[in-house]
Amino acid sequence: MAESLSVSGTTKEERYRSLLPQIAALVEGEPDFIANVSNTMSALRYGMDFFWTGVYFVKESELVLGPFQGPPACTRIRKGKGVCGSCWEKKGTILVPDVDAFPGHIACSSASRSEIVVPGFDAAGEVFMVLDVDSDQLNDFDQTDQKYLEEVMRILEKCHRA
Repeated sequence: MAESLSVSGTTKEERYRSLLPQIAALVEGEPDFIANVSNTMSALRYGMDFFWTGVYFVKESELVLGPFQGPPACTRIRKGKGVCGSCWEKKGTILVPDVDAFPGHIACSSASRSEIVVPGFDAAGEVFMVLDVDSDQLNDFDQTDQKYLEEVMRILEKCHRA
């Protein structure tokens, strides 16, 4: 059964604090990983009013587009290329205040202005997916986004391991 979201709060942190338990409830008891990722992307997009949210899965030597919300996106990204490929290679979150200033940025949408990408790790500690969130505003992401989007990734990692 689908759930409806009710995100409250005036600050970014309050909105995340309201949203995270709802994401956890959406995925609880659902064994299908893709369904859980899909609902999580929708919850993030609409709960936080992001321009674009999605994931890329590691498949051999590339990241391959998974569930997303927003305009059409790049389908495949090589390791070390763009923000997503760099996140995979670095195995760490990357905050980009201005995508035009990021060396090698891959412009899937010309409307994207800032971005945050968070890696997801499998049981062996290897990156198996990355969460990509874009904004149509410059400098839209900060340490608050990093903290809570990394928590979202921990929820998805648990789903993947279940």
